[in-house]
Amino acid sequence: MLYLWIVSLLWAFSFGLIKGQLTGLDASFVAFARLLLAGLAFLPFLRLRGVDRRLAVRLALIGAVQYGLMYVTYIYSFRFLKAYEVALFTIFTPLYVTLINDAYHRRLNWFSLLATVLAVAGTAIVQQANLLSPDLTRGFLIVQISNLCFALGQVAYREVMRPHSQIRDGQIFGLLYFGGTLAAGFPALFTTPWASLNLLPNQALTLLYLGVVASAVGFFLWNVGARKVNAGTLAIFNDLKIPLAVAVSLVFFGEQADLPRLLIGGAVVLAALALNEWNVRRRSNPPQLAASTD
Repeated sequence: MLYLWIVSLLWAFSFGLIKGQLTGLDASFVAFARLLLAGLAFLPFLRLRGVDRRLAVRLALIGAVQYGLMYVTYIYSFRFLKAYEVALFTIFTPLYVTLINDAYHRRLNWFSLLATVLAVAGTAIVQQANLLSPDLTRGFLIVQISNLCFALGQVAYREVMRPHSQIRDGQIFGLLYFGGTLAAGFPALFTTPWASLNLLPNQALTLLYLGVVASAVGFFLWNVGARKVNAGTLAIFNDLKIPLAVAVSLVFFGEQADLPRLLIGGAVVLAALALNEWNVRRRSNPPQLAASTD
């Protein structure tokens, strides 16, 4: 459980750091740099013996969606939203995982749909005063694209790796980051002003933290911790990082929010997630819920 606490805190600070230090940089470049650093950190653990070429390509494609497209859209959303808003809106990811898993197995579960509606209602309560804001609407939709990319990647990875139980996750995780790096790097070729790019020391340190600490070390420790706790505890920590990130953004990064609405709407959102987690655990073939974006 200690590993999960550590990672939740690491990820909670990511939102405020991106908003405070990196929003002036091109989103594709930030995603590319972060994934490149994470991929280099995992490179020494990459073992492709016993991994056929078709599987390697599929894993790279999954990484392109789950990490590359996800991080590009996720980081771009900070141009329109506060850090705590991005953190709050990423709470839809576990709901999407459940819905996509249901669609993959050609079934429909009304509890999952109800949980999604509750989550939408909760976020509407939090942002009631800004519901007609173009920036809020645009940012919300961009975060949902990011959430869908991450959720699609999780379900696809689970299904692709199901017949390959002999392959350890750490052995091939670098392929996912490789695909993500290419997916983020391609648009960065055209959108990043390379000739005038000049990283400040604090921006370079933030990218190093996000790539090596939050992504590489964070995901590794999360996987280690996930194997040491039961499903209920893991579900709680999947949800815990969101209120932690909101609290960190308000307390440490000085963002302003309507606290009564935030508490009431946040309670509704957490109730939606609790309903979704209960629904997942009661079913015979639950999806493997991974962490939300950070």
